[in-house]
Amino acid sequence: MKLLFKQRLFSWFDSYDIYHEDGSTAYVVRGELSWGHCLRIFSPDGRCLGLVKERMLTFLPKFELYEGERYLGEIRREFTLFKPWFVLDFNNWEVDGDWTGWDYSVVSGSRTVMQLSKELWNFTDTYVMDIPNPSDALYCLMIVLAIDADKCRH
Repeated sequence: MKLLFKQRLFSWFDSYDIYHEDGSTAYVVRGELSWGHCLRIFSPDGRCLGLVKERMLTFLPKFELYEGERYLGEIRREFTLFKPWFVLDFNNWEVDGDWTGWDYSVVSGSRTVMQLSKELWNFTDTYVMDIPNPSDALYCLMIVLAIDADKCRH
C-alpha cells in the first residue's frame, strides 16, 4: 500500500492531505492552535482517528501518540551526529533516517513496516509512504507527522 503525504500550500496551521495511489483521500490532518504541534488525524468522513501532540520543554523533541482517546506511547528524537534517529516506545518499532533526513525506514525486527521518502521539487512537503501491511497505516502516518513536525522546528 502506498500513501502520498502532501502538505497544503496555504494554511495557517499545519494541514495535510493523505491520498491513496488512486488519488482518493485516505486521511485529513488538521493542526490546532496550541503550545507546540498538535495534529489531529481524521478519516475522509470526518471521524477523529488519532492525535500527535508535541511535548514541550524537552531538550530533544518528543511527541505523544493517541489512537482516538487512547494513549499509545511516544516518539522521540535521539541525539546523533550524522543522521536522524527516532525511538518509539510502542509496537517494538524502530525508525532510522538517512543522512539527508529525507528518507526513513521503520522496522520491527526483520520486518519492514514502512519506507518513507521525500519527493523533491515540490512547493510543499510531500512524502511517499510505502506500507506493506495496510493495518499499520495510521501508526505510520503518526510517525511521519512527528518527523515532519520535528523538521519544522529547525
